[in-house]
Amino acid sequence: MQIEKVADHIINWLKDYATKANMNGFVVGVSGGIDSAVTSTLCAKTGMPTLCLEMPIHQDKKQISRARKHIDELKHNFANVSGLEVNLTPVFDQFKNGMPQHRETSSLDLALANSRARLRMTTLYYFAGLHKYLVAGTGNKVEDFGVGFYTKYGDGGVDLGPIADLMKSEVYELGSYLNIIDEIMTAAPTDGLFGDSRSDEDQLGASYDELEWAMRHSEAGKSATDFEGRQRTVFEIYTRLNTANQHKMNPIPVCEIPVHLKN
Repeated sequence: MQIEKVADHIINWLKDYATKANMNGFVVGVSGGIDSAVTSTLCAKTGMPTLCLEMPIHQDKKQISRARKHIDELKHNFANVSGLEVNLTPVFDQFKNGMPQHRETSSLDLALANSRARLRMTTLYYFAGLHKYLVAGTGNKVEDFGVGFYTKYGDGGVDLGPIADLMKSEVYELGSYLNIIDEIMTAAPTDGLFGDSRSDEDQLGASYDELEWAMRHSEAGKSATDFEGRQRTVFEIYTRLNTANQHKMNPIPVCEIPVHLKN
């Protein structure tokens, strides 16, 4: 990958899109992970106002520390960057306590995890509306179009996707080029939605490198029967997640009414 040219392409694309849309800048949710770090840095490099929001909800202290350090680094390097912490823990707790009580299950855990992401989306759009900013998405290609590893109308609720055509490994390449801090570059990827230390790999059952491999072979027309051992397992994981999450990747289905029923 031609790193410098790719970075310049994304930066110019962001600037052109915002200018044509008559918007003033960008707002980015910064989590302490590589995707949001790269996205926020690319937005900062447009020269347009860029608001970095940290939105902890019972967050792991290491994630908070990485996010703060990254935002401080951006503010030091770019006069157009501002940062703000919005502690959503009380909001989340009030929401959770206001819901009918259910016994602890994996379904409840996932519903609450997705609710965290949707509270953050609402917060991002609040500030976007205040300042006439665009909400910049932080999803990469494997997450957005491979396994659908994001929350519908949560971190999937954005205005544009600067890195959505880049594999996770390519995001790391960009991160290195953009001098993202070491703590973020070496941290295990996590969505941080469960308030514990579980990584993305723990949830997905495969690493991003493995899922990239499976995505490329799937796009090339391969099937699970073409592989054995761990490769077959990974390919089956990828296929299962890709199939289950098509509802996230495809447009909202519309029930089209036959013309004769409208007359």
